[in-house]
Parts: sequence; structure tokens; C-alpha cells
Amino acid sequence: MSTNDWFHDFFHGLAVDFWVAVAPSADADLPFLEKAFDAPGGAILDVACGAGRHSIPLARRGYRVTGVDLSTTFLDEARRRSEAEALSIEWHRGDMRDLPWRYRFDGALCFGNSFGYCDREGTRAFVRTLAASLKPGAAFVLETGATAESLLPSLQPRRWMEVGDILFFSSATYDAAASRLDVDYSFVRGSVRESATAHTWIYTVAELRELFATEGLIVEQLCSSATGDPFRLGDPRLLLVARKKG
Repeated sequence: MSTNDWFHDFFHGLAVDFWVAVAPSADADLPFLEKAFDAPGGAILDVACGAGRHSIPLARRGYRVTGVDLSTTFLDEARRRSEAEALSIEWHRGDMRDLPWRYRFDGALCFGNSFGYCDREGTRAFVRTLAASLKPGAAFVLETGATAESLLPSLQPRRWMEVGDILFFSSATYDAAASRLDVDYSFVRGSVRESATAHTWIYTVAELRELFATEGLIVEQLCSSATGDPFRLGDPRLLLVARKKG
């Protein structure tokens, strides 16, 4: 698998079990999202949706949610969770670079650091097809911890943690010529050990603003938290709100 398409084979097995276990609750994000969307009961696109961390609570609040992910393992878990609550969510397996909808959604979100998984050409394709899927005036909310302003001041080359019965190890290097973070991951549960490599292309906030603007998405807010604190150098999290011109 090439560097550009590493995510096709990454999210299965222990990697998925770890990400599901470590992901924080979406509850604190919901008021921020609802305020940005300003579309009660509207059609919302969640990409990449993972196991439905945000899709499911948004559906509970009456939104008509479509969740997109490339991982069948994540989608199977998302479907299991939503069916357990009898929630009507459209789960769609697909590549974020090739979203099929036009002028369908009242809002969209991309949470959990999946932005930047594609190379620069692929990320431009994602932003282009995402913008095309939104109605004029619809908001797009991006969450990422992988802007240059967040990542580089405090980059940790090596990390480890224990989550439940899974041990997690990572070793990161930054390719300055490519503005890309390359990370070797290992996950261990008992006698089972699985390893994989991930790549994230890094953008400055100014580059994000310019990228979105080229597709008609105008950045309105740059926050470091769901309570609306302004984003500053070194903040570990960016919440960006952009709105489609129209």
C-alpha cells in the first residue's frame, strides 16, 4: 500500500478497538455543532464518521445524519450501535475524496484527525466534493490536532499508553520537506501484536483558510475548545467553522 493510500488497510483489528476505546464522548461538542449548523432537524454529513461517535448523538437530537467512512470495521460497529437505539442513520462506505452528493446537506463535520490523512491532492479533492455536497449557507466544522500550530511546538517522538487491555506504542518522525508526520504504531493485547504506519499531511491555519476559500468555504471561527475559546499557537485542538458561500 502506498503512502498516499495507507488508510485503506489501517483501520481494522486492534487499531479500531483502541480508537473506539480512547475516543472521548461527543457530548461536549454537540452545543458547538448545533450552533454552527443552525439547522434543527437538518441533513448532516459526518465524514469520516468512524464508529458513529458524533453521528449517533446528533441523530438522537433529531438530525438526519449520513455517516461516511472507508473502514467496514468502523461502519459495522456504527451500524450495531445505531440499530441498538433504533436510530435511522444512513451509513455509507466510501472514500472522502469522492463524495457523491450535490447540494444535499445543511451542515457537515470532520472530527477525529482524519483531515490530513490524504496527500495534498487528495485533501483538495475532499474539500472540493465536500463543498459540492453542501447547500449554500451550510456550515462545515473541522476538528484537528494536526495543524502546524498545534503539532510542531510539542511534538512527542515516542508515546505509549494503556487503554483497557490494549497497550499502545507510537514512534513519530516529521518529514519537513513534505510537511508530513509519519507514525509507526504498535498495538498489543495479550499475545497479539499488530503494527501499522500512518501518515498525516500538515497544514498551517492560513493554508487551511486558503484551501477552503478556493472551494467557496469561508472560515468564520477558529476555536481551541467547544466553549469557543480562541485558537492560539500551541493549543492542542482546532475547531474551525467555515460556511459555504451562497
